[in-house]
Amino acid sequence: MKFYYVYILKCNDGSYYTGVTNNIEKRFTEHNNDNSTTSYTYKRRPVELVYSQQFNDIKQAIELEKQIKGWSRRKKEALINEDWEKLKLYSKNYTDLKKNGNL
Repeated sequence: MKFYYVYILKCNDGSYYTGVTNNIEKRFTEHNNDNSTTSYTYKRRPVELVYSQQFNDIKQAIELEKQIKGWSRRKKEALINEDWEKLKLYSKNYTDLKKNGNL
């Protein structure tokens, strides 16, 4: 059975990179060693793997990758830290959060 992984890397500049792969160890090594100067992580090395989730279905993995890429930084950090309450809170409407003093 083939597995797919959604992963988040923390870059040297503090930013996050989200990707999907079928070989997480190889892909992590590529992010830290690849010579592709146009890649996002090239100038942000070293990178650290801070989150990964395994899937059997590539479509599900790609769907989650796209979803995470649209998230705010703090929502990504809630996922990374497995802080389910904050993840739930940050999933609420931005306007409601601001109005209720949660921003």
